[in-house]
Amino acid sequence: MRVLLVLGVGVVVAALMVGQPFVLVPETVLEQVVVWRLRAPRLVLGLLAGGCLGVAGLLLQESLRNPLAVPELLGVSSGASAAVASCVAFGIAVPGAPLTPALVGAAIGGGVTLLAVRGASSPAAVLLIGAAVSSACQALMLASTAIADSREQGVLVRYLLGSLTGTTWPVLGPVAIGLAVAIPAVVLVWPRVRLLRLGDDEAHSAGLDPGRTRVLVLAAASLLVAVVVGPAGPIAWVGFFAPRLARRLGADSVLATALVGAVLVAGADVLARTVLYPVELPVGGLTAFAAVALGLLTGRSAWSSRG
Repeated sequence: MRVLLVLGVGVVVAALMVGQPFVLVPETVLEQVVVWRLRAPRLVLGLLAGGCLGVAGLLLQESLRNPLAVPELLGVSSGASAAVASCVAFGIAVPGAPLTPALVGAAIGGGVTLLAVRGASSPAAVLLIGAAVSSACQALMLASTAIADSREQGVLVRYLLGSLTGTTWPVLGPVAIGLAVAIPAVVLVWPRVRLLRLGDDEAHSAGLDPGRTRVLVLAAASLLVAVVVGPAGPIAWVGFFAPRLARRLGADSVLATALVGAVLVAGADVLARTVLYPVELPVGGLTAFAAVALGLLTGRSAWSSRG
């Protein structure tokens, strides 16, 4: 846990200092604007987005007992992406875009998944239903992107890959309101998730309905994802990466997973805006690359141990 805290402090300092211009101590008016109005809100959103996505992944993986259960299979991220892409492609003017359509799309995608899994009791069935809903949303997203105006496709693709570009303090207002609801929801469902870890029979013996409990967990995870996917876009595979890395560091808890996710996204954003400056890379592309690398390494080690 100490390692995570040190990494977190390092990422925060780097996010505020590193870039063009490099700012050690904000003295001039320009440096203060760069640090507090441009970099600071972007850093806060990155930390919140990583923490929410990481915890959402932990909830899903533990309740479904499947390491591949990730927020991308909720229908929430893809639902938000599809809503934003549709508004851009068809020229639908929505107040507060892209935040408003993203939140509406996230609610619809997660709601469809919740309705579809009400009769499902097994973890495999829940996961397959979520994957089917996500695939339908992704198909709509790709179709909308394909027919969008060429001038808008670049901005749209960047958002759909996950980006913290243009984050301001007012953007964080709805995120704070959403977290005020999402955090108590996680606190309420986490004890039930710990029972689901033990298996459905043990959960039944403790007086828990596994099917109904998974719906509640899915609702809490959907809310976490919806809170951040609107302003940040669907930053990929943080929910896969954060819980696994937290376990490898020997800190298998909600707090540790949130911290790993926060450090991952904030650190990826620092790289995204500095590595190829003035070109800015999509944060979601970097997090997806990190998740693939982790998957390959862990898969290889698993096969080696079997041999």
